[in-house]
Amino acid sequence: TYTDSLKQVEYNYVFPIWGQQAYSKGFDIPSPAGLMGNYMWMQQGILIENLQLGVKTDNVDIPLTPVDFVEFGDNLNTSYSVNVRPDLWIFPFLNVYGIFGYGNSDTEVNLTFPIELQSVVNQDLRTAGVGLMGAGGIGPVWISADFNFTWNKPALLDKPVLVNVLGLRLGHTFEFKNRPHSNLAVWAGGMRASMSSETRGEIQLIDVISPDAWERRDEIVQDYYNWYENEATPPQKIVADRVLTPIVERLEAADGSTIIRYGMDKQVEQKWNGIVGIQYQLNKRWMLRSEGGIIGNRKSFLISLNYRFLL
Repeated sequence: TYTDSLKQVEYNYVFPIWGQQAYSKGFDIPSPAGLMGNYMWMQQGILIENLQLGVKTDNVDIPLTPVDFVEFGDNLNTSYSVNVRPDLWIFPFLNVYGIFGYGNSDTEVNLTFPIELQSVVNQDLRTAGVGLMGAGGIGPVWISADFNFTWNKPALLDKPVLVNVLGLRLGHTFEFKNRPHSNLAVWAGGMRASMSSETRGEIQLIDVISPDAWERRDEIVQDYYNWYENEATPPQKIVADRVLTPIVERLEAADGSTIIRYGMDKQVEQKWNGIVGIQYQLNKRWMLRSEGGIIGNRKSFLISLNYRFLL
């Protein structure tokens, strides 16, 4: 009965284009324009390569210098963001949207050679981006493909980090017979994320090293000089004399105001992870959604509220 009633709808709005044709075939489609508020938490492993370091103080100015013998253990990034997502269905099967938000990033880097040292850097970030989503139905299920670019500007980096995300979802929507405008949708799928690899910035030494490392800095300094005297090769000593030893000397002097320059190639440890989600549509205006990343190295949690209107 509801499907038959849709075929009689006279659609007098601009978007989506071909909206009238969709209703004429008995398809219910969302109101074309929307504004979504999102909160997202994410934790994932990070790979670091091609490290470069430099130092800047009142009396010292050392430019970025490659330190290719430094080795890392497991590195972890934990972040959250709050953003708004305006969107518009251009066609019944194609949605365009923007992302604008603010968040915080906490990156834990574990150095394993030539010394063991943990660095934890916390910084605020701003986000802006654009995306496309295509969707359609196949029998009792629907499928969507979502692709977006976001530019994320952490406070301590010179340039924004470009992140692109691809989401593939397969789901089913359960309708309430007595409330045709209300439904419950569930889905599963995968998300692929990657980022621009080159990272450059400056940070004070006090913000680089964890509080625990500052408390045992005498031990760290001793470990460094033991490596330098007993294990370091002549080429490694040349690099160490240029950039590592000045940093260790500042650590030994407890000079947290020293500026550390850094550059590196950084990438997510695993690009793909599995996701599951659920959405409750109260009516054609209000929708509440949640999604979690549960399979793979990346863990995530999303909750969002969506308001839609005709245009």
